[in-house]
Amino acid sequence: MKKRLIGWTIFAMTLMSSTLARAEQFKVTLLGTGTPVPSVTRFGFSTLVEAGEQRLLFDFGRGVSIRLNQSRVPLGSITAHFLTHFHSDHTNGLPDLWLTGWLRPPYGQRNQAFLIYGPQGLRALTSGLRAAYAKDISTRAEDEGSPLSGVEFDAREIEVGLIYERQGVKVSAFKNDHGSKVQPSLGYKIEYQGKTVVISGDTKFSEEVVRQSMGADLLIHCVTVIPDALLKQFPQYQSIYEHLSSPEQAARVFQLAKPKRAVYSHIGLNGDASVQDLIARTRAVYDGPLVAGEDLMGFELLP
Repeated sequence: MKKRLIGWTIFAMTLMSSTLARAEQFKVTLLGTGTPVPSVTRFGFSTLVEAGEQRLLFDFGRGVSIRLNQSRVPLGSITAHFLTHFHSDHTNGLPDLWLTGWLRPPYGQRNQAFLIYGPQGLRALTSGLRAAYAKDISTRAEDEGSPLSGVEFDAREIEVGLIYERQGVKVSAFKNDHGSKVQPSLGYKIEYQGKTVVISGDTKFSEEVVRQSMGADLLIHCVTVIPDALLKQFPQYQSIYEHLSSPEQAARVFQLAKPKRAVYSHIGLNGDASVQDLIARTRAVYDGPLVAGEDLMGFELLP
């Protein structure tokens, strides 16, 4: 009896320690750092934020389900999902995440509705997906016993401001500048235990991104690199700079906002541009903390 009590005490202490460890967790993982380019090294843009016992997922680029599985995060365990805008490289992983996360094996097992926040138009997207996959859903529900509750969408169209608050975690949405033709387009700020993470979303230089990022512990910013020779040969490349940040524009954001860590994701390397070119052009303007993100790179914000 005494041994049994000791065993239960050890188990309870271990469980308590694990719970406390999760409560103190604030971690960011770059699941995908790429663009529409079908790259095997840079999957589509997606970022996982783990805060306390919550898992928040921002954007759903190509391969997001694979990267989550590599990170040993069950697809069905995401607490809430957030979309920045409707470009396909931010949504083409959504059907896979939604449906595969509903399946019964350990990598799925979602039993509750898929909670997702995003700009106006989100409900049209999710209802369209529900219609497109209606046959698959009815077949799996009948054949495999997957509960229909786990394949429903809880789609919440949002405006700027505080949009999510739970167990000390706050998420605020703000407008960025993805060009006049790509609206609405949002960035997100995540706050937990006195720490702040900002995800710029797709944007060119934006004063609002600067304002939201002032002194942030971690700023994740998009960037695209177009060599001068490529711009001269193909002037149409200039249109990319009409809706995405050059290294110099992003560096200006970093210089003004002064985040404790600046991280590039959604990295567009055009022509023969390299990460070294990206860093060099950034350093001409900004000399603070800087990381060129890679898929599955992680950042801890709490001890």
